[in-house]
Amino acid sequence: MNKQRKILLADDEPNILLSLDFLMRKVGYEVFIARNGSEAIEIIRSQKLDIAVLDIMMPDIDGYQICEFIKSHASYKSCKVLFLSAKSKESEIEKGLKMGADAYMTKPFSTRSLLVKVQELLGEA
Repeated sequence: MNKQRKILLADDEPNILLSLDFLMRKVGYEVFIARNGSEAIEIIRSQKLDIAVLDIMMPDIDGYQICEFIKSHASYKSCKVLFLSAKSKESEIEKGLKMGADAYMTKPFSTRSLLVKVQELLGEA
């Protein structure tokens, strides 16, 4: 990795944030944490992110709305979006991808497969 990639982890489950924060920092990413949608939007506005890993069900602003926010603003469009959600019905996965997400993974998940997916989306795999 030449430049340090910036990744947003947005989830309201502290254990998920803790393990993903550790994993992503360990491989060299600069990590930003959001515990709800408002924090996520604030970080998106203040950082030039490479990828956002979003939970769908969060307090205040959900992951779908955050994805829409990213994809509807030209200055954030280069940011990849990966949904990481307990919503696992085919229709929910389709909805996430139709909203512009670059990938969708369901919980429970393997941290290894999540890391591989992040690296694929960033063209590092």
